[in-house]
Amino acid sequence: MTKNLVYLLTAGPETPERLYAPFILATTAKMMDIDATIYFMIHGVKVVKKGEAEKIKIGNYPPLKEVIDQAIEAGVKLMVCDQSTQLLGLDRGGYIEGAKVVGAATLNDLALKSDGLLVF
Repeated sequence: MTKNLVYLLTAGPETPERLYAPFILATTAKMMDIDATIYFMIHGVKVVKKGEAEKIKIGNYPPLKEVIDQAIEAGVKLMVCDQSTQLLGLDRGGYIEGAKVVGAATLNDLALKSDGLLVF
């Protein structure tokens, strides 16, 4: 039976140092044959808006966009909290390819079925 992990990203572009870890860890999980999902809520939804990740780069790391692309290529699932988009007054669309807008119950289901939940 395949293990699965959920990474909850609540941080946004205003705290770029918190954004790399969920993508790197989720990509690593996929390489270990572990299903991985990143769920974006509150300010985390801004990270997967088209054009936003290209603006984020810290130190010697590549731009966040490259790290996100690697995660998607590895098969990491990206889920955007619809209620968070409403809370922040953001358009429900305009997210990067592969990011799916979902309801709040989705996070509860993911948490109940996962082997672990990490919060960033």
